[in-house]
Order: sequence, then C-alpha cells, then structure tokens
Amino acid sequence: MTGTDSVELQQVIVHKVGNPSRGEELKLSANPLTLNDEDVRKLLTKYFLGSFNENEQYHFTHISDIQLNEVYRYISEIFENTQSFTAQSALLAHFLYSKSTHVKVKEGELYVALFNNVPFGTEYIQAVGLFKSETKETFLKVFPHGKSWEVVQEQGININKLDKGCLVFRKNSQEGFVVCVVDSTNKQNDAQYWVNDFLQVTPYADSYHNTDKYLSFCKQFITNEYPEKFEVTKSDQIDLLNRSMDYFKTKEQFNFQEFAEEVIHHPDVVDSFNNYKKNFEAAKNFEIEEAFDIHLAAVKKQAKVFKSVLKLDKNFHIYIHGRRDLIEKGYDEMTGKHYYKLYFEEES
Repeated sequence: MTGTDSVELQQVIVHKVGNPSRGEELKLSANPLTLNDEDVRKLLTKYFLGSFNENEQYHFTHISDIQLNEVYRYISEIFENTQSFTAQSALLAHFLYSKSTHVKVKEGELYVALFNNVPFGTEYIQAVGLFKSETKETFLKVFPHGKSWEVVQEQGININKLDKGCLVFRKNSQEGFVVCVVDSTNKQNDAQYWVNDFLQVTPYADSYHNTDKYLSFCKQFITNEYPEKFEVTKSDQIDLLNRSMDYFKTKEQFNFQEFAEEVIHHPDVVDSFNNYKKNFEAAKNFEIEEAFDIHLAAVKKQAKVFKSVLKLDKNFHIYIHGRRDLIEKGYDEMTGKHYYKLYFEEES
C-alpha cells in the first residue's frame, strides 16, 4: 500500500497465539502497547501496511448470515465502540487460536491495530488491522563493551516481510466491509486457515479479481494441463503464454468466445480449457465471468510471472516474445541431440 504518510496508528495490542494441537498456549495482553516513540510508531505502520495491494479487495462472508462471521462481528464492535478495542482483540485472539490446529500452523504474535486516516480511493477512513508474525529471523547486534565492541545474535521480526495480514476498511459494512489480505506463509491448500477458516473472506467480483484470476488460471492450464493432454513443445507453451498475455495487454474487455478464437484456436484445447476453468473455480471457490473489463494493474502483476524463457540444458536460455512460426525444432541423429532453428532478419 502506498500513500500511508497520513495514517494515524491509534492503538495496537499484541497477543501470543500458539497451536493447541501441540499444547501451545494462548497468552493475552492486558493492555495495548505504549507508543510514545514516534519512530517505532512509523516502523510499525510500515510493517503493517507495506505489503497490501489495495486493488485486491475481499469481503467477509458467512453461509447463512454475515452477523455470524466472528471476525466481522468483533471488528464491527471496534468500529462502533473504540473503548471495546482490548476486549474485542482478545475475542479475535481466542477465535484465531481455535482455528490454529493444523499441524503446519506456527505459533506467533497476533497484532490488532486501529488506524485512522487510511487512504481508500479519494477518501481517508478508519480501518482495523489484524497481523500475525510467524517467522523469526536472526540478527547481529553490535554494542560497545569497555574499550572494545561485542557482537551477539538476537531473534526478531523483519519489518519488510509481513507473514499474515488483514486490513478492514470501514466501508460497505452491510456487504461485509472492504478487506485486503496478505498470506505469505502456509500457502498449501490444507493450511490456508488464515483466509478460509479464520477470516472467511471472498473476493469482490470486480474487474481486478476477474483479470487476475483468469490470467492465473491461464498460466496454470498452459503450464500443467496443456502439455499433459496434448503433444506440444516447450516453445508451443511459451507461444500460448505470450498470446494470452498479449490479448490482455491489447484489449479493454475480455470476451471468452473472442479469446478462444484468437488465442486458443483449436476446439479440443478450448474444451480442455473450459473443463480446467470449472475445476479452478471450484478449488478457489470463485466464479470467473466470461466477459469483464480488463484491469491493467492486474495485468501488470501477472506479467511478472508469465515467463517466456526457453531453457536448454544448462547452456542456453532463449527469450521468446512472439512469432512461433520462426522457430523450428528437430532431432539430430548423428549427435543424438535435439535442436532449435531460429529464423531472423538481423541481429542487434
């Protein structure tokens, strides 16, 4: 998140949340932190807010009634009555503790924070943040000792790496607020307790999420399913990745029928693509529309992971940006090795 200079960190409290399946305890703080040092306040604000992408917006959900979503209810109470901050933070810690039973869930500190003047579009509004630190790093501390210097190691938190976070904006309360989420650890499906079990959030069905999810699923299909179901080379995969990305970069709106005709071409591949999409939606619990406005911020994000590099043993890397028809693959029986021919007009 950018533009956080105006943010006021009003209250922060820390609770220790263990894994009950390993006999680890829940240790609650009686009072919020005393934040008299302005530098510490700024460091905490950077640590808490620096990893969020404000374009990725979620909202709290519940299968029957949003009021039955525990995190939604506790945070709503904080917004309505800031005097209840400490009590509601303890309820949040208790609830997280009850959801931390998976074997891969690590013990850590839960920070609950109340912010004011947080940027949201053209507004500056109130927000509540939940942050969990699970990863400790080793630091060296150099200090004077008489006429010399000594070095000791200490364990601490890297303020540039937020493990888990949730920022709840005081906006759209009837729809489950507007929520941004960070989950940098335990990304396996069986350990996503932070998003699925604790927060119980789902993405807003907007252009950003549709664009982001469609490109993500395209990459997975081309990388995994496409070579398994069809006889294609690595260069064919890269070509399809490039054509998919080019479509999103050059169009203002996505249309599945148009995408199938211009990018995928072959009916059998289109059928396989459709089936893979249904499985992807079921696994992510998110339905992707077949027509939506393309969001450029999501395209830029996904472009970073759409690799167009053909790696040949440990000797060569070929960057392919287009024109699959100018690449020819073959096999040389004399040497017993595969080869590629690249046709071009000039080198630079």
